Amino acid sequence: MAKKTKNQQAALAKVDKKQKYALTEAIELLKEVDYAKFDGSVEVAYRLGIDTKKNDQQIRGAMVLPNGTGKDQTVLVFAKGEKAQEAKDAGADFVGDDEYIEKISKGWFEFDVIVATPDMMGQIGRLGRVLGPKGLMPNPKTGTVTMDVTKAVNDIKAGQVAYRADNGGNLHLPVGKVSFTTEALAENIKAVNEMVLRVKPAAAKGTYIKNLSVTSTMGPGIQIDPQSI
Repeated sequence: MAKKTKNQQAALAKVDKKQKYALTEAIELLKEVDYAKFDGSVEVAYRLGIDTKKNDQQIRGAMVLPNGTGKDQTVLVFAKGEKAQEAKDAGADFVGDDEYIEKISKGWFEFDVIVATPDMMGQIGRLGRVLGPKGLMPNPKTGTVTMDVTKAVNDIKAGQVAYRADNGGNLHLPVGKVSFTTEALAENIKAVNEMVLRVKPAAAKGTYIKNLSVTSTMGPGIQIDPQSI
C-alpha cells in the first residue's frame, strides 16, 4: 500500500470514520479536507439493502441533477433523416450512423454518452463487445434509446447522470465539483436521495439505505446521516 502524504494524513485526521454527519456539515468538511490541486469531482455512494441478482430488485435509470455535474458531456447520436437533424439542432456533438459505427470499431471514443433511435440499435448491437464494458451501450432505461432525441440531448447537456446498482447493492453517482457551493451540492444530493427513495424495489426487505457517504476525487469518504437529508 502506498505511503500516505502529509496532506492525506491531515485530511484523514479531520474525519471521524464512525460519525454520520448532517448533510451540510458533511459537504463543508469535504471541502475542507480536499487536498487536490485541481477541481475534483464529488460523488455520493449508497449501500442499499437490495438483492440485485433478483430482477425485481434491480435499480437502473437516469436523472438530471438540478445544478448539473460541472462537466460538459460530449454526445454522439445515432440517427437518420429528420431525427439526425433534430439531434444536430439540439446541440449533439456528433450525429450519424454507419461512419461512426466504423470509427468506434477502429478505436474512436471521443464522446461521453451515446443516444440512439430504436431503429439504429440493430446496427449498434455489433459494437456491444466494445461499448458494453465501457458502460456506453445505449439503453431505454437510461433514456438513451429514444425517438425524442431533442429531450435526450438536452437532458444530458443539462447534467443528466446514469445510475445502476452493482451486484453488492452499491450505487455511485457524481453530484458536482468541489468548487460548487455547499448549497448547490446539497441540492444535487437531495435530488439523488429523493430518486433513491422513489425507486426502492417493493420486494426489498429490512433497512433500505444501509450506508451513505460523500467523497471527492482526492479526499476521504465522509458518512452522511440519511435522516438529515
